[in-house]
Amino acid sequence: MFNRTRSLQAAATLASISLLSGCGLVSSDSSDEEKPIVVGTTSAPSTLDPAAAWDGSWELYRNVYQTLVSYPTGASTPEPDAAEACEFADESNTTYHCKLREGLRFSDGDVLDAKAVKHSIDRIKKIGVEGGPEGLLGSLDRIETSGDRDVTFHLKKADATFPMVLATPAMSIVDPQEYPADRLRTGDKITGSGPYLLDSYKSDKTAELTKNPEYKGFAERKNNAVTIRYFQDSTAMVKALKKKQIDVTFRGLTSQDVVDLQGRNARDEGLQLVEGAGTETRFLVFNPKDQWTKNPAVREAVAQVIDRGAIAHNIYKDTVEPLYSMVPTGVAGHTTGFFDTYGKPSTAKAKRILDGAGISGPVPLTLWYATDRYGSVTKPEFEEIKRQLEASKLFDVTLQGRPWKQFEEGFREGEYPVFGRGWFPDFPDPENFIAPFVGEHNNLGTPYASPRITDQLLPQSRRESDRGAVAEEFEKAQEILVEDARLLPLWQGKQYVAASEEIAGGERALDPSTIMTMWELNRKTSW
Repeated sequence: MFNRTRSLQAAATLASISLLSGCGLVSSDSSDEEKPIVVGTTSAPSTLDPAAAWDGSWELYRNVYQTLVSYPTGASTPEPDAAEACEFADESNTTYHCKLREGLRFSDGDVLDAKAVKHSIDRIKKIGVEGGPEGLLGSLDRIETSGDRDVTFHLKKADATFPMVLATPAMSIVDPQEYPADRLRTGDKITGSGPYLLDSYKSDKTAELTKNPEYKGFAERKNNAVTIRYFQDSTAMVKALKKKQIDVTFRGLTSQDVVDLQGRNARDEGLQLVEGAGTETRFLVFNPKDQWTKNPAVREAVAQVIDRGAIAHNIYKDTVEPLYSMVPTGVAGHTTGFFDTYGKPSTAKAKRILDGAGISGPVPLTLWYATDRYGSVTKPEFEEIKRQLEASKLFDVTLQGRPWKQFEEGFREGEYPVFGRGWFPDFPDPENFIAPFVGEHNNLGTPYASPRITDQLLPQSRRESDRGAVAEEFEKAQEILVEDARLLPLWQGKQYVAASEEIAGGERALDPSTIMTMWELNRKTSW
């Protein structure tokens, strides 16, 4: 498989920021230790069927379903989980073989065999949910099984990232008796083989997990049960944490929440904050069919004016970092291309760019953003971008926002001249920060023809199993992205876990795709 010593370690490397002082003892009473750990999040599942979800539903899936390969704590490349072993069977990276562990069963007692694996992944393509995970399987040709334990994936073309695709929760293995081949399963039940069983589920409210006694995999569960509470906003979630109604929070903390939790009051309230490197990104997308943004000079002038540092400091309170590459820091292929090309924000340079293209007078731009997708700070962020652009006297900016569903429909119809997008990686590889956004049919709904990237650099990188050795291809791709200025990176997020002082394991609970592995959480007996 991959060379772990040279592979990236983005979100897997976490540093704990202790907000505790002194020392003491927490009750080791067995009844207290048996209580479920309660985790709060604003990321509620959109569906319980993996064939339909390419979103925050993965948070739950990772803990109740199982994939052939996944990420053990501290690992930066996929390793066998439901599988006993997996590897490319050829040097061309077009045939990937896995042998399952012996004796695997689903939570209802049904056998988990090679046919179940084939069924689980074939149905993703057959059902083909719009906006679902089918897009992750673009390189898959067919799946072949041999006996009960052998599964072979035949790919259309070389794709060394395929193990990372298999490690995404979208590829969760489901019971063929419970999940139809041609339609989604409905209801509030899950039949999986992961570390936990879903004992009960109330949509948008709670998910109660208990340890799965039949689980066979690498997860070492440090607790017996977890209850997940879903919140509509961070204010209520943080309030519940302070009142000891929940033990841990993840997903949804605002920048102000983080700043408050870093202060003395949080320490006095017995709370702790864990900070980890993140790979979440935000960027602007320019529509090449708009009368203004189709002009490279307009895009370049915007790139020359934008002050990422001001966005990070003024709006996000330095809980995010300025980003000058579509590939974030800590991932192979990261560069500072936009800074190298444009340097510090400069109205004078931007004016020269526009003058050189014969453009005079303020350029009218309409910037669109999703009102309910990326948090409540999105609107202030776009107000700051508007302020910066208009302060240059070179742009006349109108802001427009829509809820995600309508917003998505709009950008797929090519309605927006400029719009904001966020990205939570499917897997921690540079491929996943470039490939989804280029080509005629991409994740942005805005065609971006770049033959050198799509036909040369990406295929070349996919032939390399050692993902730490693909930096050169992605550095070249970054040069093209900077030159085109079709996508403008803004910032890279950090990951934060807030918890009661009684909880340990927060620094180990985020996998490389920044999904919480609940099994790492436990109650301290002392600290």
